[in-house]
Amino acid sequence: MQGPAVMDRSSPVPLHHQLKVILTEMVRSGELKPGDPFPGELRLCEQYGVSRTVVRQALVQLEFEGIVDRMRGRGTFVASPRTTQGLVQSLSGQFEDLAARGLHLRSTVRRLDVVPAPDHVARALGLPDGADVVLLERLRFVQGEPWVLAVTYLLADTITWLRETDLTEGSLYAAMDERGTRPIHGRRTIQTRAASATMAADLGIRRGTPVMLLTSVGLDRHEQPVEYFEAWHRGDRTVFEVDLVRSDAVV
Repeated sequence: MQGPAVMDRSSPVPLHHQLKVILTEMVRSGELKPGDPFPGELRLCEQYGVSRTVVRQALVQLEFEGIVDRMRGRGTFVASPRTTQGLVQSLSGQFEDLAARGLHLRSTVRRLDVVPAPDHVARALGLPDGADVVLLERLRFVQGEPWVLAVTYLLADTITWLRETDLTEGSLYAAMDERGTRPIHGRRTIQTRAASATMAADLGIRRGTPVMLLTSVGLDRHEQPVEYFEAWHRGDRTVFEVDLVRSDAVV
């Protein structure tokens, strides 16, 4: 690893922050690439003439900012870029969100079937208990890496055209749009959970690793629920972006 041989000890900027800036620039310039191991603490101490405390403070900041992943027993590695998904002001799908950022989303359809609606799904969609719904389960990849496990429930009459739709490379919302059934507004919530053994294997993470559960109910122009989904996102690869708008209402 190259980089400045010394830091500015006359500067009022703390040494750990200077080191963090140096290492961050190496990542952003491509000198250190996602997945590359970081030099050990001792090597950084020797190269930059700083204490282990300074190095550890810099690494903690880098981990907090999502620039590195620190893995117990394995070391520190350059983190893969996190994928941003918008939550507010536009009801867009993951395919559209990522395409707008120049990223490629591919899906593996693991299940597409008509099933009795679980109780919470029937409530969300305003259906009688046990009513038939379409279950669509997809494991979704960003730039070839597993990113989210999505389980979507739709009204039963969608099954015919869904079976004829490319859901591997295509957008579900685009297909719904063509038929006038796309949700135009809804409500989304986020929770944090620990990955089960099965989910961890699907997403390429360790069991117990935090994942973010995004749930959503989508309504059409007649205020009728048409979609409910649960999307389990890798916490180390996802950032949710929220737009806030000031209300002019008098409180």
